[in-house]
Amino acid sequence: MPAELIDGAAVSARVRAEVSAEVATLRASGLVPRLAVVLIGDDPASAVYVRSYGRAWLQVGMAEDTILLRATTSKEDLMTLLDTL
Repeated sequence: MPAELIDGAAVSARVRAEVSAEVATLRASGLVPRLAVVLIGDDPASAVYVRSYGRAWLQVGMAEDTILLRATTSKEDLMTLLDTL
């Protein structure tokens, strides 16, 4: 099978447009899709990654919550938070 060149920017734009339309439909019915991200500790690379995802979600009309936890957060506390989410 020969290699196929894929236009990543075009694929990304198409997917974002599709997701935006689906989000708009949900919002019109009173539902607001939401992304909740839990970031544990203060790793700068992880913070950049989380911010970029947050921007992408906001661009398609979704709500975004970033929850920052200390590196010393216990497994118990994390599991309680995840159950709540």
